[in-house]
Amino acid sequence: MCGIWALFGSDECLSVQCLSAMKIAHRGPDAFRFENVNGFTNCCFGFHRLAVVDQLYGMQPIRVKKFPYLWLCYNGEIYNFKQLQKQFGFEYQTLVDGEVILHLYNRGGIEQTASMLDGVFAFILLDTANRKVFLARDTYGVRPLFKVLTDDGFLGVCSEAKGLINLKHSTSLCFKVEPFLPGHYEVLDLKPSGKVASVELVKFHSYKDEPLHAACDTVETLPSGSFDLETVKSNIRILFENAVRKRLMAHRRIGCLLSGGLDSSLVAAVLLKLMKEANVNYPLQTFAIGMENSPDLLAARKVAAHIGSEHHEVVFNSEEGIQAIEEVIFSLETYDITTVRASIGMYLVSKYIRKKTDSVVIFSGEGSDELTQGYIYFHKAPSAEEAAEESERLLKELYLFDVLRADRTTAAHGLELRVPFLDHRFTSYYLSLPAELRIPKNGIEKYLLRQSFEDSNLLPKEILWRPKEAFSDGIASVKKSWFSILQDYIDQQVDDLLLEKAAEKYPFNPPKTKESYYYRQIFEKHYPGRSNWLPHYWMPRWVKATDPSARTLKHYKSATQE
Repeated sequence: MCGIWALFGSDECLSVQCLSAMKIAHRGPDAFRFENVNGFTNCCFGFHRLAVVDQLYGMQPIRVKKFPYLWLCYNGEIYNFKQLQKQFGFEYQTLVDGEVILHLYNRGGIEQTASMLDGVFAFILLDTANRKVFLARDTYGVRPLFKVLTDDGFLGVCSEAKGLINLKHSTSLCFKVEPFLPGHYEVLDLKPSGKVASVELVKFHSYKDEPLHAACDTVETLPSGSFDLETVKSNIRILFENAVRKRLMAHRRIGCLLSGGLDSSLVAAVLLKLMKEANVNYPLQTFAIGMENSPDLLAARKVAAHIGSEHHEVVFNSEEGIQAIEEVIFSLETYDITTVRASIGMYLVSKYIRKKTDSVVIFSGEGSDELTQGYIYFHKAPSAEEAAEESERLLKELYLFDVLRADRTTAAHGLELRVPFLDHRFTSYYLSLPAELRIPKNGIEKYLLRQSFEDSNLLPKEILWRPKEAFSDGIASVKKSWFSILQDYIDQQVDDLLLEKAAEKYPFNPPKTKESYYYRQIFEKHYPGRSNWLPHYWMPRWVKATDPSARTLKHYKSATQE
């Protein structure tokens, strides 16, 4: 996990512009480099490094003797760089996994490069010999990327939007900063002036398609076309285990977030098992957060005891949670209600990990709810086909919601997140299964996923079959939910009259509750006029909902209501 930043065709002094690059310093606390491009005095790269692999030669932009005309600035992990080296006979100059991007590009161009990368990535590749600039981002947007491109060809690229909003340019006072689309690459011509012109934006991978790099995966070819239940369950286990195994690649200590829910518990259990098999010489640290005696803390404690991890509990109170809201919204760059709510706990636990431990590479369960239909509202789906369509919509928008939350809350504290549920092969296989197999059954969501691990003894049965908690309930004390605590506090902060006139003040995505108004005020303070970064609020489907919390759904019954 790093912070990348680049400018092409800047009219302003680069020493002033580079102050914007410091806005993302949290993403790479180990080192910083600012480098001009030879022959293009108004083009430059900025890089903040979190050293996870090759601590000696891992600085960027990456340049190698074999391709002196290529400059690469990238954020991510390429898990199949050794397999690609073996398959194509690449001669690497460093131990950096991203170096493979240079070799792939030289061998087959940008289309093949982006398609053959098994991992998470956002990159800027400059080819001065052919005067081209390439941008690319992984299938689900696990690694963030933002860009600004003015009419006269000034290009700015950054891991987070906050590194672009204060740039100076002669022809524009306020220019459009937008997220770069996941699963796409863009080709731009580089002019002698250093300015650029966009040539094409191409979608290189759809999450439903088996990725091109599957051909050189370490897992054997799976039985295809057979939807026999035992075969399906076996394939799910094989691919999930493979997804975790390939993500063990690190020279820094690995840890795991553990809420005690199904997703994080499965990740932690498989991770610990594989770390033992790989003879990793330190115990796995797991991290849970919640208020005193919250359901998540109790469930996580049970899982940690079962799998044998070195477990840490972070207990926070309502005051600490409320105090963190503004810095969380600044980190997130969004005002989405459920994203902000769910980010508080993740932000605070990440802060603890950074300050109190030496774990840097953090595994987590993001992506499972979208892929395996884990949200409680899926029980209301009119048909299996509509449930499958909704699952795909959620995956397509992950970069705006859960993946955004997971990246920013961990990156704010210099941690690197790894999300095995969003492995390309695992997701494409799961989505290839008949829609009927993937829907909730017997009143239980993620039924197929739970069933697949039922006989593995990885988790206690009560955890494997634990119903989904609303996040606000899971981390809260039994007496009062985090949802209720937030409502009570915000009720005092936002006047009724302000809410009545919300649509006048904020015509785009107007806040409909005091909570959403409160978040929007903070967002506009830091990012005025940028509300279009969030195209719409996250809301459950097939129910009349004015709030995204699962607490508001009839199907949901928290422990406090039973």
